[in-house]
Amino acid sequence: MKVGLLYSRIRKDEKLLLTELRERGHEVAKIDVRKEQFNISEPPAAFEDVDIVLDRCLATSRSLYTTRFLDAYDIPVVNSADTADVCADKVKNSLALEQAGVPTPNTEVAFTTDSAMKSIKKFGYPCVVKPVVGSWGRLMAKIDSPAAAEAILEHKATLGHYQHKVFYVQEFVKKPGRDIRVLAVDGEPIAAMTRSSDHWLTNAAKGADAKAFELDDRAKELVQKASDAVGGGLLGVDLMETGDDYTVHEVNHTVEFKALNNAVEKDVPAAVVDWLETKANGDAKVAEATA
Repeated sequence: MKVGLLYSRIRKDEKLLLTELRERGHEVAKIDVRKEQFNISEPPAAFEDVDIVLDRCLATSRSLYTTRFLDAYDIPVVNSADTADVCADKVKNSLALEQAGVPTPNTEVAFTTDSAMKSIKKFGYPCVVKPVVGSWGRLMAKIDSPAAAEAILEHKATLGHYQHKVFYVQEFVKKPGRDIRVLAVDGEPIAAMTRSSDHWLTNAAKGADAKAFELDDRAKELVQKASDAVGGGLLGVDLMETGDDYTVHEVNHTVEFKALNNAVEKDVPAAVVDWLETKANGDAKVAEATA
């Protein structure tokens, strides 16, 4: 199998995957998207003879456009452009989960500071304001008072980028000091961990303490439904415990897993490559059947 690895920086996660792929004898084409040019009709030479491409782009814009080109070239890519499009945008993410009947925090979107203030007042304090595109918990704000709301909205309104003019306002979900990250392939969990912190944000990137977590049947059901809602693939599904149930607050399409790999006994990169091999073989059979 020849795997194309899209990247702009090789992090620990990519090193784990590269090691696993090479130890199994697979050929890897490391493709730095910063150095490529994508023609609307012909793929770059770097993608010649690849069986499958794994998108590990750091920048959302590069991920979205590159996967869209690969779809147009009929080159199998994980994750697909459609999945990336839904997962990269919190508005589309929330809509997909809601429409699929997956419990997810109540959310409103407004386009002016006045309208956003009305949404904030509906939810009451605290509530949360998030950027529509972003990761690692950056630029997220817990709003505890009208004064804080006015300041945050004013800052967003003057930041310049059009995405900051989209005010994504969400109810604040009281969680037990942790959330749950599940790494899944087409809805099938590979492994899960809790991320605990005294801070209201429990991202591993912000230093949360990671521990292995055993999923119950309800959590597995929601992971499958959430994966289906965004189009499937290699995904990070984030859940919060809400008493006797869960809420899914986000699905991530270029998911990091180094913290998970350290927290659980399972060999996470090996499980990911197992799935990639199955995926590539399945796509090859489909291509032969339609040739």
